[in-house]
Amino acid sequence: MGVKTFIQGWPVYRQLTGTDPLGRGAAAQSARSAALTARTETADHMARSVCPYCAVGCGQRVFVKDGQVTQIEGDPDSPISRGRLCPKGSASKNLVTSPLRQTTVRYRRPYATEWEDLDLDTALDMIADRVIAAREATWEDADEDGRPLNRTLGIASLGGATLDNEENYLIKKLFTALGALQIENQARI
Repeated sequence: MGVKTFIQGWPVYRQLTGTDPLGRGAAAQSARSAALTARTETADHMARSVCPYCAVGCGQRVFVKDGQVTQIEGDPDSPISRGRLCPKGSASKNLVTSPLRQTTVRYRRPYATEWEDLDLDTALDMIADRVIAAREATWEDADEDGRPLNRTLGIASLGGATLDNEENYLIKKLFTALGALQIENQARI
């Protein structure tokens, strides 16, 4: 490669002598960057979602290729965020793709010093057993005057801010059927 060809390959040279004086287009492109394509262009499909981080409910577009999330970006059609995401929302792809993401149920037994991995069925059975035990231990059929109560004060529910109305409806039905009174949510979307 000659010196002239080498110099002509420099981005500053292309910027000063070409049609891109601001250096934001062709002058800044290398052969490698010109060959790159956006992850959104190669996706198999795109799903619309809501950012899970706070109660604002910013719209997201989730791009998927071969069953794996490849990109998450703001949804320009969202009337709430108009395609913008905060730093946490912009990094939400890590929720599903990070190698540091916890993918097993971790449990530390009472008085233990180490965590252990449990399979999901075992963990769900443990939760169900504890809900049933708390309900049985705190169940109130009637008050001291004999008026029916049919309730428990031993379990409660607090829903997260990103639960939608349909999810909160189902949670309310479940905990009401269990006899719980303390049922609250932070529904904002």
